[in-house]
Amino acid sequence: MLAEISTLDALVAAVGGDALLSDPASLELYGQDVFSIVHRPIAILRPRDIETLAAGVKAAARQGLAIVPRGGGMSYTSGYLPDAPGALVVDMATMDRILAIDPADMTVTVEAGCSWAKLYETLHPLRLRTPLWGTLSGIRASVGGGMSQNGLFWGARGGSIAATALCFDVVLANGSIVRTGSDVLRPFGPDITGLFAADCGALGIKAHVTLPLIREASHFAYGSFAFDTPEQFTAAMSEIARAGLASESFGFDPFLQAQRMKRDSLGADAKALVGMMKAQGGFWKGLKEGAKVVAAGRSFLDDATFSIHTIAEGRNQPSADADMAAIRAIVTHAGGREVENTIPKVLRANPFPPVNSMLGPSGERWVPVHGIVRHSKALATIEAVIALFEAHAVEMERLGIGAGYMFLPVATTGFLIEPVFYWPDAQAALHKVSVEAAHLAKLRDFPANAEGRALVEKLRAEIVAIFGRMEAIHFQIGRTYPVKERSDPGAWAILEAVKAVVDPDGRMNPGVLGL
Repeated sequence: MLAEISTLDALVAAVGGDALLSDPASLELYGQDVFSIVHRPIAILRPRDIETLAAGVKAAARQGLAIVPRGGGMSYTSGYLPDAPGALVVDMATMDRILAIDPADMTVTVEAGCSWAKLYETLHPLRLRTPLWGTLSGIRASVGGGMSQNGLFWGARGGSIAATALCFDVVLANGSIVRTGSDVLRPFGPDITGLFAADCGALGIKAHVTLPLIREASHFAYGSFAFDTPEQFTAAMSEIARAGLASESFGFDPFLQAQRMKRDSLGADAKALVGMMKAQGGFWKGLKEGAKVVAAGRSFLDDATFSIHTIAEGRNQPSADADMAAIRAIVTHAGGREVENTIPKVLRANPFPPVNSMLGPSGERWVPVHGIVRHSKALATIEAVIALFEAHAVEMERLGIGAGYMFLPVATTGFLIEPVFYWPDAQAALHKVSVEAAHLAKLRDFPANAEGRALVEKLRAEIVAIFGRMEAIHFQIGRTYPVKERSDPGAWAILEAVKAVVDPDGRMNPGVLGL
């Protein structure tokens, strides 16, 4: 206890008491992510700025502490959870300022704790945005977290989030500050920015992030489509991606659609409806589109097995309409049919909803697992996962475990498949502080369900193995996906050498990525 007090005193002396949390409730919260509960940290550093961050990391290194960076807390692969008790967790949420917007040179620089929603809301009135502009959890998920964990949703036609950064200011394990690359183009010489991108915080803590800007489109076209078989669905989604027609394209299976319908009001939700109408660009057009949503209600996908939801963007309406017409032709050729396009309209108008989907519509626990495969392997991967679920159907039904899928093309080369599990289990502290209080009050907090969780863990592991056989890659690698085993040995040796240079004592998020 005396040693622990001495360590905390040293940290307080370096950063001030207002930048440090060590109360029991905070220690409990910061020892868990969306799926796992592990070791409580010794304290949580909440830096005010890059100088406080550097001072805190330097003091932690002197005390021999492991240092674990955390972004918005929306991850589920143990990427920001300490491997052992007594680590210092660095919560970047207090560093959330937008430092500079440069419309002339088309860049924006933010502190790493800035949320995707805050960045979008600041840039939107300027008719600017970043190429990849956030995840569905962007109301809490941070820019720095996205750069460390990688990921995608909005803007996935351009690739993945971590690939878009121009440069970083990084605090290394000894407290020194390194600036990577250039804010003109990436890379300038060997791609040092790329070394720190998608590192899950293993190489350093990103403090500042500079991103390129693009001008927002001014006209939109929307389309939703239903398919009876996985073959039809994958053929259409892959061809839409290869053709580059949709600025946004995502899909669901019937189970996940049903979960969203139960949880989300969609057309009946007044806030979502007003937002959607405002996003149409004119009063009469908004009124007309809003009436369509109300008329469609929530039955427009009742007969669908799989669905694709698309948005085409253009500098003028004929351009957006032409791309949507081409999408319709692809869907028709694949054997699909058009349905009311409520989902893409409402989502695009409200891109960062509350993270209430962290729990199921009745309060069930939720966790995804994902992989990105080649288009040619998408159907076989889906069929393998379906076969796995069918093999465990009796046990899943007995334990109340439901499973669905979300799908998302990535640039022109990748097809993301994300199985999602719901099962009755006790809520954790992270759910109670993340889900809206009014929504949480409506949900049931189930008793602990160790048997159900064990089966979910088993199924997730088997799906990760399926993805491995299909040569998939992953985001949010954390401590869940075996990146070392799937890497070229020579390339992995280079990464280990870089780790030894920037973190010779192995204090920066030890164990993450398998380092």
